[in-house]
Amino acid sequence: MAGYRKLGKTSSQRKALIRNQVTALIYNGHIRTTEMRAKEIRRVTEGLIALAVRERDNFDTVTVEAKVARKDKNGKRVKEVVDGKKVTVFDTVEKTIKKDQPSRLHARRQMLKVLYGVTEVPAENKGKKKLTKEVDLPKKLFEEIAPKYANRNGGYTRIVKVAPRKGDAALEVLIELV
Repeated sequence: MAGYRKLGKTSSQRKALIRNQVTALIYNGHIRTTEMRAKEIRRVTEGLIALAVRERDNFDTVTVEAKVARKDKNGKRVKEVVDGKKVTVFDTVEKTIKKDQPSRLHARRQMLKVLYGVTEVPAENKGKKKLTKEVDLPKKLFEEIAPKYANRNGGYTRIVKVAPRKGDAALEVLIELV
């Protein structure tokens, strides 16, 4: 007997389907799908969340100096003339950043093997590429989801049966983060 469900798809299609639905589940918190797909998604999602819980506090806080362009009241860069050329003026600022330790970095890369990139588009800017932003899902797993499940040993997802699907009568379920 196989260690996974084939879902009636080739291996590449199956992997893409699972990656897509796991990404949607972590980004939205819940999705609606068939029961068999939900059971496969649960396996992958619970592994990612367990990885995030295990590595959530595994970082160092470091203070670094960074050069930041000086800006005027309109948000445009301030330029001054040096040797007949316009040059941007930079200020030195101290920033505090989180530096991953090797095991957390490895965990982040393992997550990125499964998760797709998500681009968030604000509602008022639909159809415009300018103000979109990339969502860092491993960061969301480490900073939002992992602290919520810190005292829990597994069972991070819940499957709730909804109803048979109208077209083919496949049992639809709602899979959500507990």
